[in-house]
Amino acid sequence: MERQETKDYDAGATGSEQQESVWDYPRPPRLEATARHLRVVHGGVVVAETRRGLRILETSHPPVYYFPPEDVSMELLQPSKRRKTFCEFKGVASYWDVVVNGAKTVDVAWSYAAPATSYAKLKDHLAFYGGVADECWVDGERVVPQPGDFYGGWITSHVKGPFKGPPGTLGW
Repeated sequence: MERQETKDYDAGATGSEQQESVWDYPRPPRLEATARHLRVVHGGVVVAETRRGLRILETSHPPVYYFPPEDVSMELLQPSKRRKTFCEFKGVASYWDVVVNGAKTVDVAWSYAAPATSYAKLKDHLAFYGGVADECWVDGERVVPQPGDFYGGWITSHVKGPFKGPPGTLGW
């Protein structure tokens, strides 16, 4: 497998920047550091917030943002008993449920406890589904979740598609 270098993302980018086309993203996916302001809110509570995130960029997918565990309210999360999945690039993903004010929502986030060597920096970082968490934000812009119920990319004005995920696109 080709080694994926971690690169710094343009932390100062604004909504007026040129959009990134997801069709310019590589395969296998690239891992980059990002200083964008990332935030996840569920049940009116901030569950995760960082400017020290990572993002995965993969052809036809909006970016998937990963939060360092230090910037996640881990006391609100529980390991999910429902599922694990396998990514051909990153390895085995474990899922997380969130419990806020006594209400449990399943499979809100996922992480890699032992990612493949090329993605070692993802270890224990958490990614959140924009369609399961109540609110996900990038630099103050509320994200639109990637279509479908499998992929977890976050669509903002910074990226353009078409995006993989809706019915009929799984074979792309």
